[in-house]
Amino acid sequence: MAAIVCNSDEARRVDLALAAWRQGDGALSERWFIHVGDAARALTSAAANADEPGLQALTYEVDGLLMLTQTCDLVRDCTLRSFVEVCPLLTVDPETLESIRRGQRPNRVFVPGLADRRLVGDLDRVMTVEKSVVADWERTPGCETDDDARRLATALARKRARAAFPDDFIVFVDKLRKRMISKHAKDSLEGKALREIREIRVAAAPEWNAPSVEITFIFICDEEPVLENQDWAQILDNWFALAPPSGRFVQVYGNVNSLADLTAQVYVNSDPLDLEYLSSTS
Repeated sequence: MAAIVCNSDEARRVDLALAAWRQGDGALSERWFIHVGDAARALTSAAANADEPGLQALTYEVDGLLMLTQTCDLVRDCTLRSFVEVCPLLTVDPETLESIRRGQRPNRVFVPGLADRRLVGDLDRVMTVEKSVVADWERTPGCETDDDARRLATALARKRARAAFPDDFIVFVDKLRKRMISKHAKDSLEGKALREIREIRVAAAPEWNAPSVEITFIFICDEEPVLENQDWAQILDNWFALAPPSGRFVQVYGNVNSLADLTAQVYVNSDPLDLEYLSSTS
């Protein structure tokens, strides 16, 4: 396929302009977003009777655009990688911003460099743009540290990499899910424990579709857990009382690990448990 940018001088200009861009950067002055929609619904009732009803490219005003493309592809020669992906930026209230920062809304992404403006990325809508267009945009940095960049990349991946758990497991874990969500912000031992947890993963043995399954919940903390072992033991007992063995799920286990203690094998053989975004097909 022929490159979109073919003039060598223009290509150099574009590459130079995008050299500073990084995944998670914002374009706050770009207030437009285009998607294909039903023109009849988008227009007034009078205009809906026009001669050309049906699907059209519709432009909406947004609060800016967020760069989703990985940095390595952003800075590559525009004759080899001519396009980038962006999503709209939305302004949210402080409470919603905090819930997104905690990862409780997978269809939104927290951007540290834009948090003072209460801007977040709307991952439900994605638009493709030529790099030659981005070259004229004003860049606002989104991530100031490597850790910020890693967390943002993880949040972007999470939107499309969520595990498809069996419906009976979603029913099985529902009371536990609701308990953890309701207690996360509480000033209690349980609330402190939940705020220590970076990620929850779950493993099924021998596999999810087996007639009898043993479930292991893995609670991962950034550092060594601050709470005492006996406190964690009591908390886990209380949590698992909400998800006792039943149906195909014949045993339920759980453990708390720091990132340093967690083995790669355990990590890759388990699935992330997204408490806010479990969904059933029923």
